Amino acid sequence: MNMRLRSLVFLLAGLAPAAFPIHAQEAAPEQTAKTPTQIEVMQKIEDSWSDALAKRDQYGLELVLSPQFVNISAEGDVRTRNQEIANVLTKYPDLISLEQKVVTVRTMGDVAVVNGTYILRRRVNGKPVDEKGIFTHVYQRTRSTWQCINAQRTIVVEQAVNGKSASAPKQSKAELPFHIPLLHKGDEPASPAPASSDQPASTSSSQTPPQ
Repeated sequence: MNMRLRSLVFLLAGLAPAAFPIHAQEAAPEQTAKTPTQIEVMQKIEDSWSDALAKRDQYGLELVLSPQFVNISAEGDVRTRNQEIANVLTKYPDLISLEQKVVTVRTMGDVAVVNGTYILRRRVNGKPVDEKGIFTHVYQRTRSTWQCINAQRTIVVEQAVNGKSASAPKQSKAELPFHIPLLHKGDEPASPAPASSDQPASTSSSQTPPQ
């Protein structure tokens, strides 16, 4: 009986090491699946930005925006980080919420270009209005996080929340980098007027004057 028990113990001890590599192989795909994608990483940062903007959280904005941050608003205004934060804290009382959705992310070393869509909800004459548009944010990796160094928004449509009325996008005051005028075919050139038959013929300069 003791011999059988000892044999069973030795058998289990021999099988135990073989089971560990199998368990490690099964755990590896699970760890890989949990690694967030670039879009998920940037979406989390954009969500933090939106929350800080809606709450007028100066510290939260400073964590997301780089000291070298430059913002080009949908109206064409250019502001630094300090100017942008001051604008949010003092001149943005009508802001209700901001939703930013990341669509694409391109990374080039420590620089990432993020493109997406946004819905900015604010109050106009006491009524909520949604400003919908697209954005481009340029991030730079600083230590273990990303900070935005450049931002630009473009309004696509601005409409009331109930959807009953809509207005055209606001015209930007920013100067366009170039402009291609529309080609227009002008009127056909007028044909020359025919010479009049009763017009006196010109005299030759070589004609001999009468004697």
